[in-house]
Amino acid sequence: MENKSYPVNGAGFGYRRCMSETLKEVDAAAFDFLEIAPENWMGLGGRFGKSFKRYTEQFPFMAHGLSLSIGGPTPLDMEFLKNLKGFIAEHNIRGYSEHLSYCSDDGHLYDLMPIPFTEEAVKYVAERIRTVQDVLEQRIAMENVSFYAAPGAEMTEQEFLLAVLEEADCDLLLDVNNIYVNSINHSYDAEQFLSAMPAERIMYVHIAGHYNEAEDLIVDTHGADVIDPVWHLLQKAYDQFGALPTLLERDFNIPPMPELLKEVEQIRFYQNQWKMSHAQTVA
Repeated sequence: MENKSYPVNGAGFGYRRCMSETLKEVDAAAFDFLEIAPENWMGLGGRFGKSFKRYTEQFPFMAHGLSLSIGGPTPLDMEFLKNLKGFIAEHNIRGYSEHLSYCSDDGHLYDLMPIPFTEEAVKYVAERIRTVQDVLEQRIAMENVSFYAAPGAEMTEQEFLLAVLEEADCDLLLDVNNIYVNSINHSYDAEQFLSAMPAERIMYVHIAGHYNEAEDLIVDTHGADVIDPVWHLLQKAYDQFGALPTLLERDFNIPPMPELLKEVEQIRFYQNQWKMSHAQTVA
């Protein structure tokens, strides 16, 4: 896997507006790439827009969307896709991903709703993904999402995800925390799920913290430190797929930059650990 070409490499974190001043004080060697939600930055002017442009000229960026609503019942927003294509080109965004879910009907639902795990939904979603790829003129990645109910399911989450990736011929944003969260909430083996993922489709990886609502219910919040079982699952991902580019998500309770960078450094530690182990194996 170390020979695969990725749009970014190494370890990174999600860039938020609250970091517009603190980021310039960070040693550029402390991370390898950044990620934004394009909806939060498209058309933005003023000091935030200027600082963002300066950073995209300095660092590699990925875009992880929030509002495409790939599984939604309403037509795709072609005006949004046109603007997104221009945004990606203007800022040299290295790759674009979205959630395998939907978030709108006649209006925005402000949450990520689960797509029914059915053959009909596979074909519907895959066609929409192909349309997006045609409009953007690039491959996109779909993220395996956390979900709390599976209405009308005719197949498992794993079967549905793999079927969509194959039918749409798109890439995968592998969210390790979401695998762990769903494994607890829906009682499946996280490592087995991970092992079934198609290595050739993985664009990069997400890792994050979550909230324990109950012993058998975890909520994916991106608002806490990554816990040991999720770090362990990330190491399993590296064992299987190589030292994949990995991004730390933190959307709430964002700590001071030095604390945030400690977790980015933890990602790098596991990546380097895999590289050293792999080098010894090859030798």
